[in-house]
Formats: sequence, C-alpha cells, structure tokens
Amino acid sequence: MNIKTLVINGIVAALYVAVSLLVSPVAFGAIQFRISEMFNHLVIFDKRFFFGITIGVFVSNLFSMAGGLDLLFGTAHTAISLGIIIFLKKYIKNTLVLLFLNTLIFSFNMFIIAFMLNIALELPFFFTWLTTGISELIVLLIGIPIFYMIYKRIFANKIA
Repeated sequence: MNIKTLVINGIVAALYVAVSLLVSPVAFGAIQFRISEMFNHLVIFDKRFFFGITIGVFVSNLFSMAGGLDLLFGTAHTAISLGIIIFLKKYIKNTLVLLFLNTLIFSFNMFIIAFMLNIALELPFFFTWLTTGISELIVLLIGIPIFYMIYKRIFANKIA
C-alpha cells in the first residue's frame, strides 16, 4: 500500500468515526441510523477503500453499548459485506447496479448485527434483524444519489 492510499484510508476511517460519533445516539442499538454507513459505497469506486471503511467501523464500535462484541461482529459484518461487493464488482460493471446491490447486501447481512445484539443486549433476533436491516437500507438508499453524483463529477470516466 502506497502512502497516498494509506493517507486516503486514514481520512476515510477518521470521517467514518467522526460522523458515527456525531450521530451516536442513533448509531447503535436495535434501530441504527448510522449515517457513516454511506461510506460503504466508496468501495464501489475503489476497492482500496475497504481498509479505511473497516478501520472506521472498528474504531466507531469502541463506543458501542455492546462492547467488545460489536468490535468483532460489527467489523466482521462490514468486512464480509464489502468483500462480497468487491467480488461482485469483478462481474458487474454498472455502477448504479453495484450501489443498489451494496445496499441490499449490507441490509441483508444485518442479521450479523442482530445476532450480536441478541447476545449482548438480549434483544429479540428477528425483530432486531428487521429494524437494523430497514435502518441500514434507508441510510444506504439515501447515500446512493449522493455518492453517485460526487463520484460522477470526480471520476466521470470511470463510472458506467
């Protein structure tokens, strides 16, 4: 990893943490409107953002009410979901399709977070999966036009 990539990932991680802490009252728990989850869309544009996003999630989860479990499960949720979309990106070239798939993958995979919240806080699994999944879906759907417009202007030649 070169210095530029390292610095950019550091900035992404720091922004993820800052935005998560800014909305911390609604960033953790059974209903999670963690606005910083929009940063998950960055991996559509460059897979090297994987590290910045994942580190940002890990550091943000240090402040979670679920404690160390969120460090493990929350970071795993992000790494698995990002890994799936990076794999799919090899076969799907349409950026908007990838953004919607990313949204669906992250939202579906919220069962990992629901499982963790069930263990840590004894929240009901299926209801928590539903509420966290819907929360994730809403945040990432809002992020699609925002990130598509920003990156269309910056990487116009790279977006399908």
